[in-house]
Amino acid sequence: MSVGSVPAVGAPATRSGERPVRDTWNVFVREIRPLLRDPFSVVFSLVQPLVFLGLFGPLLVGQAGGPAADTLVWFVPGIMVMTVLFGSGATGSNLLFEAQTGSHERTLVAPVSRGALLAGRALKEVVPIMAQAVLIVLAALPFGYRASVPGLILTLVLLAVFGIGLGSLSYTLAMASRKKDWMFWLVQQTLLFPLMILSGMLLPLEEGPSWMRAVASVNPISHIVDAARALLAGDVAENVVAYGFVAAVVLAALGLAVGITTMRRQT
Repeated sequence: MSVGSVPAVGAPATRSGERPVRDTWNVFVREIRPLLRDPFSVVFSLVQPLVFLGLFGPLLVGQAGGPAADTLVWFVPGIMVMTVLFGSGATGSNLLFEAQTGSHERTLVAPVSRGALLAGRALKEVVPIMAQAVLIVLAALPFGYRASVPGLILTLVLLAVFGIGLGSLSYTLAMASRKKDWMFWLVQQTLLFPLMILSGMLLPLEEGPSWMRAVASVNPISHIVDAARALLAGDVAENVVAYGFVAAVVLAALGLAVGITTMRRQT
């Protein structure tokens, strides 16, 4: 190869733009390998949601005054969404670490499309989401919880789409704050907890202040939580299911669009 044919440093390879699917798959495989080598990281990440399940669950059962299984029908879907919220919301820290160590810059000059660098990473989030959601359902079975099997499958799809969108936004935040890593955690923590509380995933908002219910109505995560509850209860044809999928798809489209655009601007 002549010297003149070597692409400039930081310039994306032109050939990779013709194979986005293959590039995305290659990036996905690269990102998933560490997870497959250390599957216990998926189990370890369940500590927080299982603590919430073990501590909040009995409190809700006591307040409801009914069978524990009835309360878990409402509570378990919220825990599943919470796992995606905190897991995918923090996944940008991996990219932030790579940017600080210089490995991210090396991937930018690889013969892979910039869009695939983001899409492959976001797609990787589907694997731990699926595993964690199933483990949460299994953990609730001894307490009398039962989920609709078709509803569970659709819930996994819903959570996967939600995780891709949220993971993409987390990667975008990491790229924007790679020179100030504290900014990533400040924004992440500032946004996640209000989104969690104002989605009704842990506590019902029906008796809350009117302003809180108004904010929850425009919070996309609250629609995803409502959809997951309906699906796992077997109410697949409910309107809230359609609203939840629309919210997840819009969030995924927005996250991928913003993330891919930001990745392409990286130097």
